[in-house]
Amino acid sequence: MQAFYQGKVILITGAAGSVGRELVRQLLACGPAEIRAVDNNETELFLLGEHYRHTRKVNVYLGDVRDARKMENLCAGVDVVFHAAAFKHVALSEYNPFDSIQTNILGVKNIIQAAMCQRVERVIFTSSDKAVNPTNVMGTSKLMGERLMTAANIVNANGRQAFSSVRFGNVIGSRGSVVPIFAEQLRRGLPLTVTDIKMTRFFMTLEEAARLVMEAGMLACGGEVFVTKMPVMRILDLAQAMIELLAPAYGLDPREVEIQFIGARSGEKLYEELLSAEEMGRTVELSRMFVILPALKSFYQNITYAYPGEASRPVHRPYISSQERSLTVEEIKKFLLEHDVLKEFLSDSRAVEFQPDQAPEKLVGLAAARLG
Repeated sequence: MQAFYQGKVILITGAAGSVGRELVRQLLACGPAEIRAVDNNETELFLLGEHYRHTRKVNVYLGDVRDARKMENLCAGVDVVFHAAAFKHVALSEYNPFDSIQTNILGVKNIIQAAMCQRVERVIFTSSDKAVNPTNVMGTSKLMGERLMTAANIVNANGRQAFSSVRFGNVIGSRGSVVPIFAEQLRRGLPLTVTDIKMTRFFMTLEEAARLVMEAGMLACGGEVFVTKMPVMRILDLAQAMIELLAPAYGLDPREVEIQFIGARSGEKLYEELLSAEEMGRTVELSRMFVILPALKSFYQNITYAYPGEASRPVHRPYISSQERSLTVEEIKKFLLEHDVLKEFLSDSRAVEFQPDQAPEKLVGLAAARLG
């Protein structure tokens, strides 16, 4: 992978976000000629630029994917684009649907047209599990983004270009994920709120997410959707694991921390889908990911889909979190510790060592957490 990105000029949209920042970090280790980091978050972009100023390879640009001219200018001389800028929160997109369209659909269009105009070799779009059988505006906009990326391989006249997508689930510990929410509830001595006892989710670390996005950029032929293989956790088990690991650091007895079930939000699924039943018939399985080939494959006659180490095993079922084995509480604890997911919370200066005789008033028993 290092050899592939060495000496290349790379553009990352949404570079100040969790995945964007990690892409910058890992790509720098590959020895690129330049990384162009663009984001509309001025403060975070400034901090990103300051952090990597010594490398003289990271140039930051304040801008928005809605600005087609800006994207076209930034794509000049670029070899690879990683398009990670998006509205990702379901509720905010539902309340602001037209803004979601502007960023998640028209923004993708702007990136595609800019890359075509500047003859960028490869463009990789970061999608979401919510694009599979979407039930909301955000998921539907992500699905449309995938479709636009795939169709771009038909309408572009530059045969050497490849436009593909990567679809993955939750990045554990990222901003807006359930881990910092649970950690803050523990810090404040509040019950942990779990939507449903059956709720399952795919999870991966930030490092794994960025690495697999980069791997997809290297493997892309054009039009595919790469689906990363990920561990599955029950949200209830994740809450229990965090209680056992974090409660003592905040002066709480793990046995006395309550878990409350608050019910799934409107439109929220109890499981996540990364590969649908319709897609599995045109999917190739690799060791670390699935590759969904275009549905209208006859339109892509000039593209040969071949991948190193292709498993060529038929995919017999969709990839859905409720149908995969979930990690146990002990396995989740090991996962969290091995990947330093809780590092910032364990090192929080506000945390104190738990002493049984100093325990706060009992919040509620753990009866709900012991279900099943």
